[in-house]
Amino acid sequence: MAADSSLSLTADLIDETAGAPLYQQIYDLLRAKIVSGELGLNTRLPAEQELTEMLGVSRITVKRALNELAVAGFVRRQRGIGTVITFDAAAPTVKGSFENLIDGLTRMGVETQVQLLDCTMATASPAICDTLELPHGSSVQRIVRLRRLGGEPFSYLITYIPEDVAEGYSEDELATESLIKLLEKAGHAPVEADQTIMAEAAEAAVAANLGIAPGSPLLRIHRVMRDKSGRPVQDITAHYRSDRFQYHMRLTRNTARQKDWKTDS
Repeated sequence: MAADSSLSLTADLIDETAGAPLYQQIYDLLRAKIVSGELGLNTRLPAEQELTEMLGVSRITVKRALNELAVAGFVRRQRGIGTVITFDAAAPTVKGSFENLIDGLTRMGVETQVQLLDCTMATASPAICDTLELPHGSSVQRIVRLRRLGGEPFSYLITYIPEDVAEGYSEDELATESLIKLLEKAGHAPVEADQTIMAEAAEAAVAANLGIAPGSPLLRIHRVMRDKSGRPVQDITAHYRSDRFQYHMRLTRNTARQKDWKTDS
C-alpha cells in the first residue's frame, strides 16, 4: 500500500505563535482532510519522518498527532505498514434533532438497521427504579441493541422498560421494530422526554461493538420517555459514534424581551 503522494502539507500551515499546541494543529489539519474525504479510506499517510520534514516540526510532535488520530478512530497505526486511514467519509451520517423529537426517533428507526444483542428480564437497580418511578426491587426488561446505517454501526443502545409495558410486544419484534413503534403497540406511546447529552470516551465493550478504538469520543444521550399519562415508560442510554451522528437544534429568541432563548419543539 503506497502512501498518498498527492498530500500537500507545508510548514506555513502550522503557527508556532498560536495558542493551540503544534500536535493539536497537525491533528486538526489531518482530521479535516480525512473527514472531507481528501484523504480516503485505506489511504496510507506519509511516514513520521516525511511529515516532520513537510511541516518543519519535531518527530515527537508528529507522532503524538498521529497517535491522537488513532485514539479518535480516524487511523490505524501498525508497525511495518504505517498509518492508514480507517474513516470512510463516504459512509452516511445520521442526523438527530431536538425539533419534533418523537418523529425524528421514529424516522431513525425506519431508516436504520437494528441488531438485538441482549434481552433479559431482571431486577432493576435503584437508579433505574428511580428514573422509571418504580418501587425498588421492581422487574424491568433490559434491552441492548446496535443500530447500523449503510452497514456501518453508529449507535449502541441500552434500554430499560417496565415489565408490564414490555408484555405488550414480543422479543422477536425487538429485532425488527423501533422501540417507539413497540411502545405505541403496547398502549404507551411516548409523548414527551427528558434528555441529557454529554461527551464521553468509549469503554472497551462499547468500542468493540461500534468498531472504534477504546477511548474514542462518543456522544452519550440519556433519555427518559413518558406516555400521555406522564408515566415513564422507557429509560435509554444511547452511545453514538461522533463521526457518524450529529445533533441539531434551532434556537429562537423572544425579541420583545431581548434575553430569552428557547429551542423549537
